Amino acid sequence: MAKLIQTEEETMLQDAARALLDNSAPVSRLRALRDAGQTRDDALWQEMVAAGWAGILVPETAGGVDMGHAAAHVLAREMGRTLTVSPFLSTAVIAVSVLRQLKDARSQAALKAIAEGAHTYALALDEGAKFNPDRIELKAEKRGNGYVLNGEKRFVVDGGTADRVLVLAQSDDGLCLFDLAADREGLTRSSTDMIDSRDAADLTFENVELSGDELLGAAGDGASLLRFGLEAGQAALAAETTGLAQAAFCMTTDYLKERKQFGVPIASFQALQHRAAHLWCELELTSSAILHAGRMLDLDPGNATLAVSLAKARATDTAQLAVREGVQMHGGIGMTDAYDMGFYMKRARVAAEWLGDYGYHAAQVARLRGF
Repeated sequence: MAKLIQTEEETMLQDAARALLDNSAPVSRLRALRDAGQTRDDALWQEMVAAGWAGILVPETAGGVDMGHAAAHVLAREMGRTLTVSPFLSTAVIAVSVLRQLKDARSQAALKAIAEGAHTYALALDEGAKFNPDRIELKAEKRGNGYVLNGEKRFVVDGGTADRVLVLAQSDDGLCLFDLAADREGLTRSSTDMIDSRDAADLTFENVELSGDELLGAAGDGASLLRFGLEAGQAALAAETTGLAQAAFCMTTDYLKERKQFGVPIASFQALQHRAAHLWCELELTSSAILHAGRMLDLDPGNATLAVSLAKARATDTAQLAVREGVQMHGGIGMTDAYDMGFYMKRARVAAEWLGDYGYHAAQVARLRGF
């Protein structure tokens, strides 16, 4: 099989993204947001919108650039390098991948609003301690032409700041997916303190009344409609996690070249060289898995599940290895708040859990391979 490589267009996008993020979103920006108690960066998001990133998957007919999932992964990977705070994954990837499946005027208007930066989204899915899209208990009771929602959602990423929410709920007809305003009467958002200083919230629905127009697709089609959005989000999160791991690796190897013991750089120690070489190999394999997942989502989306779960599992495992090695090879300074490695470690831990942990995706891979 021919080796997968980035296209010239994707490489140009990578260079432009790296320049923008190095200038506007270095890790120091995350540190400043954390110290100020903020979990959103509106100015940075509008800069991304102006660059066309919010519309990376939005059809041109709705005002987007429609470059595809592999291109979206290029952006996500670069965001991972600098630990960029943005609603990109929840809005430009997950929400867009759901909405573009629908051809009605309402969904087209929502896509246009996303591309223009007028709306950001959160996905309210999880209800337990672990990712489990098959366990949905939030109730959608049919009432006239509409519905009434009652229940709770946990670990809603971007749930405290997004102005719209995609909600999966159980009705008498099966699972239904709704698109509603986050300030709807009866919807309470409780912010959760996350170790990576990002926005997440628990949502409580108490007799939240919805019109029939806020149902996406047909009643009972919620799970199938959401499936592609989830896989798109899982693959993009894997790309971000890989960017994080690559940055941690570079930070570590730079330190090895600078730190001296016995009058020589510790990079000359063979044991450390072997560990760095092993991590580099893991990063290369994971990068290939990410690119393959992007190509599958673009060219054969109906059969992308295996590639996506493989990418998410590998990215999670590789990032954990990268931050562990980073902390250990830096020695005591790696554990201090004054040094950036701790930010990468914390983000890797949260990213590992969101949209399915290593165990979930490894089980998916095993099942699809017939084990």
